[in-house]
Amino acid sequence: MIQNHDPDYEPLHPERLTWSVLLGRWVTFAKSALALPSDDAGRRLRDAVPDIITLQAVWFSLENLDELDADERALGLDKAQVLIEKHTAALEQAWAEEPMPKELLELIHDAKTALQEQRGQEG
Repeated sequence: MIQNHDPDYEPLHPERLTWSVLLGRWVTFAKSALALPSDDAGRRLRDAVPDIITLQAVWFSLENLDELDADERALGLDKAQVLIEKHTAALEQAWAEEPMPKELLELIHDAKTALQEQRGQEG
């Protein structure tokens, strides 16, 4: 094993790497949304990017909620619920006239399920 004796050296943290990978993926997704066609479907998806990214971030945060103190965890659950409701409503409104893409339905389901699971662990 290689030892690093540099006092400024910080080991890699998998949870930070995971967050960095996730963030990089969504930055790439957001940039690619700029190339969507300017028709109704392309515009709808482009406008939904912030909602999609927020729901993904909430899901990820819920998966790592056990890293917080109990008081912060309760507040995090409340914030997660508000964000899930807000961004789900925005997506539902955007697709009110069309069937929502399967991937978005799965994202909403995953975020809501993660919240329910964390609420179940709270008690």
